[in-house]
Amino acid sequence: MKPMNRIVVVAVGLSVLAAVAPAPSAQQGADKVAAIKQWLVKSKADLKSYQWMETTVVSLKGEAKSTKVANCYYDVTGTLQKEPVSASPAPEKKRGIRGAIVADKTEELTDDMKKAVALVKTYIPPIPEKIQASKDAGKMSVDTLPGGTNIRLNFHDYQMAGDNLSVSMDPATNRLLGLGVATYLDDPKDAVNLAVTLGSLPDGTGYANEITLTVVSKEMTVTVTNTGYRKAGN
Repeated sequence: MKPMNRIVVVAVGLSVLAAVAPAPSAQQGADKVAAIKQWLVKSKADLKSYQWMETTVVSLKGEAKSTKVANCYYDVTGTLQKEPVSASPAPEKKRGIRGAIVADKTEELTDDMKKAVALVKTYIPPIPEKIQASKDAGKMSVDTLPGGTNIRLNFHDYQMAGDNLSVSMDPATNRLLGLGVATYLDDPKDAVNLAVTLGSLPDGTGYANEITLTVVSKEMTVTVTNTGYRKAGN
């Protein structure tokens, strides 16, 4: 066989294999959604026996503008509490017209960031019922992540038209690896992206290791890192 013909045959063979590669069945999709919902419920319950340190860094155009550290724990009513431990000092205010312009700009950025944070809180942690609703509406898709081992489940129109909530997981163990959100503020042009790296404590409790929130149009980023997990009271 001539080399060119061999290449054509191999290419055709790969195309055929790709065409017949089985897509996740409805039952497999249902099993993965059930595993996600179970993880969310269990981790939320298990974390209530822990306390940890939360470090929040707000950056503008790549430059850190503020850093805050808080001690986090759940009170007897099951409500998450955050006690401030430290915070970077507020920048010195400038005088005159320039100072007024800077103050107005800072206030605008602060309002946008507050909106973005409030919006993201409606996505993270994900609500099991909304995940189920997206799947039932036929708006769930599955991707294979680089490396070919782990998968990502995408829940389109999870909360708003055009948004997407994604969950990365190890299909062999159903262990969740990360979460992602692609949404927007008042206009789709005001894109808000969120990436969450999930970790696992020694007893198997899942938690958000690092959370990165980005408001693309404003070049603003908020990074939240959770560390020092220990049983409450210890």
